[in-house]
Order: sequence, then structure tokens, then C-alpha cells
Amino acid sequence: MKIIILGAGQVGTSLALSLEGENNDITLIDSDPKRLRYIQDHLDLRTIVGHAAYPDVLANAGIDDSDMLVAVTSSDEVNMIACQIAHSLYQTPTKIARIRSANYHHKHDLFTHNHIPVDVVISPEKLVTEYIERLVDNPGAFQVLDFANGLLRLVAVKAYYGGPLVGNALSELKQHLPNVETRVAAIFRRGKPIVPTGHTVIEADDEVFFLAAKKHIRSVMSELQRLEKSYQRVIIAGGGNIGQGLAKRLEKKMLVKIIERDPERAEELANNLEDTLVLQGDVSDEDLLTDENISEFDLFIAVTNDDEANIMSALLAKRLGVRKTMVLINRTAYVDLIQGHEIDIAISPQQVTIGSLLTHIRRGHVSSVYSLRRGAAEAIEAIAKGNEQTSSVIGRSISELALPPGTSIGAIVRDDQVLIAHDNLIIRENDHVVLFMVDKDYIQDVERLFQVNVTYF
Repeated sequence: MKIIILGAGQVGTSLALSLEGENNDITLIDSDPKRLRYIQDHLDLRTIVGHAAYPDVLANAGIDDSDMLVAVTSSDEVNMIACQIAHSLYQTPTKIARIRSANYHHKHDLFTHNHIPVDVVISPEKLVTEYIERLVDNPGAFQVLDFANGLLRLVAVKAYYGGPLVGNALSELKQHLPNVETRVAAIFRRGKPIVPTGHTVIEADDEVFFLAAKKHIRSVMSELQRLEKSYQRVIIAGGGNIGQGLAKRLEKKMLVKIIERDPERAEELANNLEDTLVLQGDVSDEDLLTDENISEFDLFIAVTNDDEANIMSALLAKRLGVRKTMVLINRTAYVDLIQGHEIDIAISPQQVTIGSLLTHIRRGHVSSVYSLRRGAAEAIEAIAKGNEQTSSVIGRSISELALPPGTSIGAIVRDDQVLIAHDNLIIRENDHVVLFMVDKDYIQDVERLFQVNVTYF
């Protein structure tokens, strides 16, 4: 596939890195030559210095025969204009744009071929807000991902002493929870993947990824760690789009306070939020946090646009007695350094956004893609299309499939029913098949597996 990526920021670079080596022809455009030189030294792709929305720059990148344009510059307007030019002048088949501002997400359908021709709109703030809400709803998990419209969830937790399954083989999980269908998709031990079998013994500090219906998540988590109480009192540091969106989602479920430095923005938040207490002040102000009884709160979520402010305010909140901390970190190199110590969960907006972008780039009938462990692994939801003659999976049991190394099928969603994968389970047309890959080098093999023969209509 020939793909042009506009913007060599963290999202554009992460996307290029994810697609590199997958038989894609990638061109990356940015106005910063230093940034492009650094990228070209580390990635095998073509780079062009220039304004991402200029027709001659796009023409130089080969837009006339490209399959896809992915516009992820820091400017919503540049992204939209680039898609318009790609459509009007070059009839580019697929155009994806990152649109940050909520003002463009109008109730009318603005992004159509008759108006602004963007085929897929990615809103990072909305994606990150939904992601954090799932973490808040599942205390103790450090990743919670939805498949098949939320019917099935992939949850990542760290195993701790005190969990009944820790120190025991996975085969005992069925004895402990006879009425719960679940599947451990992967285990990471000291950073290295383990393909689980019934004989695999869970060790303390293992990162365990399991699949289960939404209603069974808490039961499975209780086998791996002592269940944490639900969050009831939350402080959000930062009143930007993510902070406001998160407060709106949480204020009906729990007590929420939000801290915003800018007086005008704080007043705007107070007018827009119904049941959230808005505080104007510095998120790293120890006196402010103490006066607001931070030690009585369950969760401190730092979502300002400053990594250092997020980290330092969360460390301060933890020292002052808050139960758990979540921090938004834009520099991906920081994430693994800080997570799991004083900061409980570090969230990379780039990794959350990349999954949504990959969903629309992967070949085959792929409806969801999630990037796991900073892009080292992927979880994919693929839809089985065709029939027994045109498909490599339909009519075949899971044990008959030629799955690539390190790839496993965790579950199938069929007609709103969650079926945990077993060797004799036969795949039918329109099944949503959830796969877990610990080695992305084989992504093309998985894509081919779910592509339909040309005779299928």
C-alpha cells in the first residue's frame, strides 16, 4: 500500500514505525528538516520537507497514485485542506485526518465528499477520554480495550501475591470460576512474552492479558490480585478538552473536582460542568491539594499538556496520600520509566491514537486494532467474510488454522454472543474474531488469513 503521512510529530512517527517493514511504501512530509533527518536515520522511508497542504509538495510525494493520505499535523486546518486537495485534484481513495478541536465535530455531517472530504476523522481527545474512563471503571487494570461494541474486553493486569491464581497453573482458573468463560491471551514476564498454556504457572509481577465478557471482568481480576474498591472521589488536574470531557463522563458516577490554572478557562469549565467542583489554581500547589483533602481521594488524574507538570503533580498527590494516580505522558520514552512506581498508570495518547489509525490501514476485514506494550504487540478484531470456498477461515476449526508464530485467537463474538476460543470452535461468516499478536512481524500473514478470494462478492 502506498501511504503518505503528513506530520512527523509523535503520532506520525509512531505510525510510520508501526507500518515499517509491512510491505508499505511510506512517504513522510513535515516542514522541519531536522526532525525528518532524525527519522530518516532510524526508519527506512522517504521524507519530504515542505508544507503538508501545498499541492506541489503533495505531488512531489506521489499523491497521484497513492492509496491513502494520513494527515496528522498539529494543525486541524492543514489536515482538512490537505484532504480536500487530495480529493479534488488527485481522487485519493482514502483520506484520514486528525481533528483535535471539538468545534469541528459539529452535529451536522461536516466531513463528507460534498463538504470536507475526510473519510475517517480521528479525535485524539475523545479516544483518550474514553480510554481513561474504562480504566477508572476497572480499578486495578492498566489497560482495558473494547471489542465488538463493548461485548468483549481485553484487560491487562499485574499479578500480585494474594491473588488465588498466583503460583498456580492457568488450568486451575476454570476450577476457581466454573461459570465464567475467559481466556488468557498473553503473559509478559520481565518484559518478555510468554504464550500461555494450561500448564503455565502465574508468577507475581506477571503482566496478564485476558479476554472476557464485560460482566465477568471483575471476577477474573479477583483471581490475579486483591480486588480494589471502586473509585468514588476523583481529582482531575488540567481543564483542557480531555479534562473537561472526562469530568463530564465521571461527574454522574462519583465526586469529581477539577483543577485549572487559567482563570478564564476555569470559569468556562464551571459553566459547562454540572456536578463538578472547579478549582482555579496550580496543579502542583501543595497547599491547594492539602486544603482539598487530597488524602481522602481515591484517584488523581493528571491530563495537562505538560508532561513534567503531570508527573510532578501526581508524585506530590501520591506523597500527600491519594490512593492511585494516572498520568498523561506525551513523550513515550517516559512511560515505561515512571509507570508502576509512585505513578500507577502512565497513558500515552500516541499509542491510543495509533490503534484507531491502524484500524483503517490494516488489510483484510479488520474492524479494531489496539497497540499494546508501546507498540510491541497488537490485538486485532477481524471479521470473517466470504464462504468456505473463498475464505481461509470460514468453516474451519481454530485448531485447523495456520496461525503465525506468537499469534493466538482469544475469542469470537457471534450474534452478540461471546464465545471463548477452543480448538474445536468452528468459525462462521460474520464472526468477529479477536486475535492477540506478540510479534508484529507476522501482521501480513494475519491480514492475508482474513482477506477474501476475488471471487467473493
